Amino acid sequence: MRLLLWFLGLFAVAVASALFAGNNDSTVTLFWPPYRVDLSLNLVILSGVVIFVVLYAALRALATLVALPGQAQRWRVQHQAHAIHLGLLDTLTYLASGRFTRARKAAQDVLAQERTLARDEQALPYRARLRAITHLLAAEGAHALQDRAERDEHLRLALAQASRRKEPEVRDGLHLRAARWAFDDRDAPTAKQQLEDLSGGAARRTLALRLRFKVARLAHETRLALETARLLAKHRAFSPASSQSLIRVLALELIGSAHDPAQLEKVWTQMDEVERAMPDVATVAAQRLLQLGGDISLSLQWLLPIWEQLIHPQASLSQDQRVKLILALERSFAASEGQIDSTWLARIESAQMKNPRDALLQYLAGVICMHLNLWGKAQQMLKQALPRLQDEDIQRRAWRALAVLAEQRDDAVAAAQAWRQAAGHSD
Repeated sequence: MRLLLWFLGLFAVAVASALFAGNNDSTVTLFWPPYRVDLSLNLVILSGVVIFVVLYAALRALATLVALPGQAQRWRVQHQAHAIHLGLLDTLTYLASGRFTRARKAAQDVLAQERTLARDEQALPYRARLRAITHLLAAEGAHALQDRAERDEHLRLALAQASRRKEPEVRDGLHLRAARWAFDDRDAPTAKQQLEDLSGGAARRTLALRLRFKVARLAHETRLALETARLLAKHRAFSPASSQSLIRVLALELIGSAHDPAQLEKVWTQMDEVERAMPDVATVAAQRLLQLGGDISLSLQWLLPIWEQLIHPQASLSQDQRVKLILALERSFAASEGQIDSTWLARIESAQMKNPRDALLQYLAGVICMHLNLWGKAQQMLKQALPRLQDEDIQRRAWRALAVLAEQRDDAVAAAQAWRQAAGHSD
C-alpha cells in the first residue's frame, strides 16, 4: 500500500512538472554590462535544483569526513565498554560456578581495561559504580580463597569509589558484604562495625536484620538478638510459629543470664506483653526469681496471666506447660512458708471446684492445704489426684507429700510405703 502511494505521488509530480514546463515560455534575463543573457525559466529552475543537490551532497561528504575521527573514537569506546561488560559477565559466571581464582583474575582484567579507557580521557559516565562493583566481585573471589589481605584491599578501594561519587546504595551493599565476610570469619566486632556503618534505611531491611541477628548470636548478645528477632517478626521474615519459637528461646536465655533479682526484674520489664504472656517464659522467670531470692508476690504476679490461660474454658496450654505452671506455683507457695495470699487461695479453690476432675488442680489444692496445715484435707485431695496424674515428677512429689503427712500422723508404715512409691518414680 505504501509503495502504491509513492508511485501515485511520483506520477502526480511528473504530471504537474510536464504541465508547468511544457507550455512555459517564460525567460530569465541576466544583465552583466555590456552583456545580456536570456535563459529559459525551466533551465534556471533545473540548474538551481542541481546546484542545491550537489552542494548538499558535498556538505554531507565533508561533514562525514570531519566526523570520522570522532566516530572511530566512539567505536573504540564502545568496543572497550563491550569488553568490560563481557568481563563482568565472566566474573559473575566464574563466581557462580565456584571458579574463584578465575573470577578474581577476570575482575582484575576489567579494572585494567577501565583504567586504560580512563587514560584515553574516555571514562564511562558510570565509572565509579563500575569500579566499586568490580572491586566487590574481586573481593568476593579473594574471600572465597581465604586471601583476607587482598579482600580487605579491594573492599577499601570499593568504599573509596562509592564515597567519592556519593553512591549510597553501593556503599550500603559493600558494608553488608563486608559484614557477611566478617561473620564467616567469626569476627563479631568487625561485623558489628560494618552493620553500624549502614544508612538508616538499609539497617532496617530484612537482609541487614537477618545478618545482625546472626552476628548478635555469634557475639552472645542475647538482648540485641531478641530485639532483632522482634523486628524480623514484624517484617514477617519468619513464619509466625518460627518467630514465636525463636523469641521464646531468646527470652529464656535472657532470663537465664540474670544473676540477681534486680537484673531479672529489669529483663522482665524490657519484654513486651506478648513475650510475658508466653507460658514457658513466665514460668521460667518466676522460678528463676525464686532461685535468686526475689519477691515471692512478684513471681506470683508474673504467673497470673498464665494461670488465667489455664482456667480459661478454651485453654490452649499444653500438658507440659500446665505441669510447669503447677510446679512454679507450688514452689512459690512453699517459699512463702505458710503465708499464702488469700486471693490466690480463693482462685485455686474456685478453679478446683469448677473442674473437680482436673488432677493437676486437685494436686495443687492438696499442696496448699498441706502448707496451711490442713493435713486431713490435703491427704484426701492428694490421694484422689494420684491415680489420674500423668507426669512422673508430679507423681513423685505427691507421694513425697503423702509421706510427710504420714510422718506428721506418726504413721510409720504409711510413710515408708509412700517414700518407696516416691523412690519408684524417681529418675
